[in-house]
Amino acid sequence: MSDTTRNVGLDSVIDKSEFKVLIVDDVVSNVLLLKILLTNEKYQICTASGGNMCIEMAKTEKPDLILLDVMMPDINGFDTATILKKDPETADIPIIFLTALNNPSDLVHGFKVGASDFLTKPFNKEELVVRVFHQIKLVAATRIIEKQNSDLRATIKNRDKMYSVIAHDLRSPMASIRMVLNLVVNAVPKDVIGPELFELLDKANKESEDCHDLLDNLLKWTKSQTGRLNVVLQDLDLNDIVPGVVEIFEMIAMTKKIKLDYKWKGEPLMVRADNDMLKTVMRNFLSNAIKFSPEDSTIEILMSQEDEFAKISVRDHGVGIAPDRIDTIFRKGDTTYGTDGEEGSGLGLQLCADFARKIGGDVTVESVLGEGSTFSILVPLKK
Repeated sequence: MSDTTRNVGLDSVIDKSEFKVLIVDDVVSNVLLLKILLTNEKYQICTASGGNMCIEMAKTEKPDLILLDVMMPDINGFDTATILKKDPETADIPIIFLTALNNPSDLVHGFKVGASDFLTKPFNKEELVVRVFHQIKLVAATRIIEKQNSDLRATIKNRDKMYSVIAHDLRSPMASIRMVLNLVVNAVPKDVIGPELFELLDKANKESEDCHDLLDNLLKWTKSQTGRLNVVLQDLDLNDIVPGVVEIFEMIAMTKKIKLDYKWKGEPLMVRADNDMLKTVMRNFLSNAIKFSPEDSTIEILMSQEDEFAKISVRDHGVGIAPDRIDTIFRKGDTTYGTDGEEGSGLGLQLCADFARKIGGDVTVESVLGEGSTFSILVPLKK
C-alpha cells in the first residue's frame, strides 16, 4: 500500500469536529481570522491572548493542537512552549508556532523547545489549513496506535489467563490419569489382556504423558511470560536433584524398553539455582530424549564442570536434529514427532531456554541427524 493510499484512508476517517485547537495570539484580529478559518474546517476552537492564559487553558481545555504566537507581551511563545513541554499534562500537545521571525537560529530554537511546525506571518490560508490538518492526522494516528496497543495488551492478558486456567485445572486430573495408566501398562502382562487391548493402553499411556507435560509447560510458560513466576535461587547439590528426576522417568522409559544410564559418581556438585526451574529443564530434556529414541536404546545422563558452571547433559541415540533446525530449536517451537508418533509442541525447549537464563545459565544442543542428540544445561556453580 502506497503512502498516498494510507493518507487518503486516514483522511476519510478523521472527524475534525472531534479535535480542539487552541489559538494563542495577543492581536485580536489574528485570533479572529484564525478562528474563522478553522471553524470553517469544523474544528473546535478555544482562544487565549497570552502565554500565561495559554498554559492555564492547555490544562483545562486539553486541546489536540496549539497555534502559538511567538512575540507576546507577558511570556513569549518559546518560553510558553518550554513550560508546556515540562508539564506531563501538556507535554504531548503538538505546537505550531506563528511568527514573523525567519532567522534560522530562531527556527532551530523553536524546534528545540518543542515545536512540531512553523507558520510564518503573514501566513497563506491554504497552507495554514494543510499544516493544521497534518498535525491533527498525527494526533489521530497516535490515538489509533494507542488504542490498538491497549486492545492487544487486553487480548494477551485474556489469552494468558485462559492458558493458565486451562493448564491449572487440567493438570491435576491428567496427573492422576497418567499415574494409573503407567501402573496398568507396567503391571498387566500383554498376554493376559491381549495384544490389541495392550496396544491401546500403551498408546493412551504415552498420550497422557505428552498431555500432562504440555499442560505443565503451558502453565509455567504463562506464569513466566506474565511475570508471575518468581526465581528463588538457593544452594543445591546436583546429586540431590538429578537422580530423583531420572528415577521418575525410569518407568516411562521402560514402556519403550529404553535404559537410563546416570553417569555421575563424583563428589557433591554445588550450584546456585532455582530448584523447580532446574527440575523442569531436566524433565523436558529426559522426556524429549525418550520420545525421540528407538526401543532398546540407552539414554545417558552426564554431569561435569566447565569454568564457573556445572553442566548436565542428556544424550540420546535417536533420530537427531536436522542442521537447519539446530540454531532455532530453543526459539521456534516447531511441532515434532517421536519414534512412536508422539507429538511435541516445541514449547518445552523454549521454556528450558527461558528458565536456564533466568537462573544465570544457558542451554546448548549438539546433534547429528540419524545418530542422536545431546541437550545440556549450564548452571552457575555455588561461589
